[in-house]
Amino acid sequence: MSLRERQRLQVRADLQRAAFELFARDGFDAVTTEQIAAAAGVSPSTYFRHVRSKEDLLLEPVHEGGAGIVALVEQRPESEPADVALARAILSRSTTLGASEIDRWRAAFRTAPHLMDRVTLIAPEHRARLVELVAQRMGRDPEVDSRPGLLVHLMLAAAEFGYRQWIRSPRNRGASLPVCVEGALDAVLHPRWGMADGNEGKGVES
Repeated sequence: MSLRERQRLQVRADLQRAAFELFARDGFDAVTTEQIAAAAGVSPSTYFRHVRSKEDLLLEPVHEGGAGIVALVEQRPESEPADVALARAILSRSTTLGASEIDRWRAAFRTAPHLMDRVTLIAPEHRARLVELVAQRMGRDPEVDSRPGLLVHLMLAAAEFGYRQWIRSPRNRGASLPVCVEGALDAVLHPRWGMADGNEGKGVES
């Protein structure tokens, strides 16, 4: 990584840290971009070279998780069933942030409840890659078999539900993020994702 790239990432991290602290203290809507820039020790023009909006600062940690999940699925043992590999990759991603860092992000996010419905765990290109990886593990062609795509969408929807459940839970009470995510993912795990062709079409109860 070049020096310029490291500097860019550091400025972005400083802006994000300052924003989270201000959001948690004063509320998302009350904080201005000028205040964030000042708290991070940069000029407003520097702020806008690195950040498009306040919303991006809050949503970026979730969006960044998509690439991480893809990489983790690629690293899972080939012997793991598709649903298990995907669930474990998502769960591993939810444990990568330190406790203080994740609590700071949640405190900031709770001041912007209108953004909760915009929390999507993964970008379209990463979602498409996950479908490819899951299809390979299932030995299916995703162009003709809907199960790989369905598994990915269900698993990600479950994880997003876990994230929202954790964000809305009272501070210092309730389950941790990994526990919320794991509980939601468990509902999707099922032998149906590895069933043979001869069992197709028997429905959910088969």
